[in-house]
Amino acid sequence: MKMFLIRAVFVITALLALAGCSDQRQQITINGSTMGTYYSIKIINQDGLPTAKEIQKEIDRRLELVNDQMSTYRPNSELSLFNQAPANKAFPVSAATAKVITEALRISKVSNGAYDVTVGPVVNLWSFGPEARPESIPTDKEVTTRLSEVGYQHVKVLPDNKLIKDEAKLYVDLSSIAKGYGVDVVADYLKDDLHVKNFMVDVGGELRLQGKNQANVLWRIAVEKPVENERAVQEILQAGDMAIATSGDYRNYFDENGVRYSHLINPKTGRPIDNHVVSVTVIAPSCMTADAYATTFSVMGEDESIALANQENIPVMLIVKTNDGFVEYKSKTFEQYVDKK
Repeated sequence: MKMFLIRAVFVITALLALAGCSDQRQQITINGSTMGTYYSIKIINQDGLPTAKEIQKEIDRRLELVNDQMSTYRPNSELSLFNQAPANKAFPVSAATAKVITEALRISKVSNGAYDVTVGPVVNLWSFGPEARPESIPTDKEVTTRLSEVGYQHVKVLPDNKLIKDEAKLYVDLSSIAKGYGVDVVADYLKDDLHVKNFMVDVGGELRLQGKNQANVLWRIAVEKPVENERAVQEILQAGDMAIATSGDYRNYFDENGVRYSHLINPKTGRPIDNHVVSVTVIAPSCMTADAYATTFSVMGEDESIALANQENIPVMLIVKTNDGFVEYKSKTFEQYVDKK
């Protein structure tokens, strides 16, 4: 069973080799599945590495551990057991789960609640969670009832990797950050354990990059244009040793009586976002952070997002749908990563 909600993929990897280059470096490609989506790892070979089979076995082991820690689809995961635990009782978790929730709460505070990993009960009400699609749009009363069970301020991370909540029905869902953390887990294994100098880790369109590609140039990543019936490139990025994460709604929504409902829920209103942001691309040192901010900026809309991104020095690009087509909004630090070639 899949672990997390699958968000539409807006970043497509592009290995753009130098035309006519005959001294291509040897590349190891490892493909698999995790968290309800694919993963694809590209490693530029170097002396002393284990076999691809051995590397993949260790990658799968580490990603399975993330599932066992943070999946809401596994009833015995750390997160599921915490969600079932009583209020006001310290609950021990792994350092990994504590780390991810700590970062989620930090971003919740920075964004003044636009990002909230406790919004799961409302997400489920709108059918974008583990519950079945509703036969009708939730009523105001149903939304209000679910919102009473939501609030990042109800959970805290205590010393020694313990969690505590003051609301018994609180339901923490890390689907908007744990996939990015999974990317970091794989990247850190390659970088710190195997000392790989050049690689790209892609889990469902969330990326971490290091070094250069097979053609010995910085990895070049194509950001997809947000159109439904074709795949076209909006921008080409060269992010260096950074992570790239994306969010948006143009391929994940349902229609009801002529109204389009996004899969992204505004934690403040309990309803699908109603701005015109269709795609968000965030660059950060960790994919965990980039992943969470991509959702945050989708909820906030273009003006608030750019203001926060500039305040926090976060490279972000939002694509907004207007009557005249699509318009890009970029933070001050984003343009440096755009490939001008």
